[in-house]
Amino acid sequence: MADVGHELAAIRFVVDSPLKSKVAKFNQVVNEHKSNQLENPFSGSHDSRSRSPKLLLKPEEYGKPKPGSLTEFRGMKANIQVYQELIELCGIIHQEGKPIEDEPELREITFGELFQIYVHVNDKVAGLLLRARKHELLTFEGEMLFQKFHDDVPIYLLRPFQRIQEIMTEKQSELRRSISPAPSNGSDTK
Repeated sequence: MADVGHELAAIRFVVDSPLKSKVAKFNQVVNEHKSNQLENPFSGSHDSRSRSPKLLLKPEEYGKPKPGSLTEFRGMKANIQVYQELIELCGIIHQEGKPIEDEPELREITFGELFQIYVHVNDKVAGLLLRARKHELLTFEGEMLFQKFHDDVPIYLLRPFQRIQEIMTEKQSELRRSISPAPSNGSDTK
């Protein structure tokens, strides 16, 4: 009888073992990946005979990566870098631009001057200007600025540079907190 009790205990150990639950979790992940690959037309294991399921996306989800995906993580890191470049662009406008008559803390600079200065720092001047206008940091006439053709178009900062730094740094901090595995509350000790 002692052997039967010992065998039952061994069976319970195998059934309840942490290894078995880890293997089950691994198999679940593998099966989910296989089913996703069958639906993915860009994978080598796509089943072209089966109909791909219709995407059921809400309008605000369209064109955005799956939450928690590596793509979302990369996008957030890229946004942090763009915010830093916007701070640098506005800093150069603040340093090299002329004060506006009515509001001396705001600056203006022509596109030609800015292009000559900033192209040595970053080759994406026109794209950064569009992004900065989208964030209401600066303004200029027209939809797009082209070198030589729009050299005399003035660009105006809409806020004092210190305020721009605060806004962009806060946006960077929000993104860093959202991609951090354990968001900190500022009380980290080392």
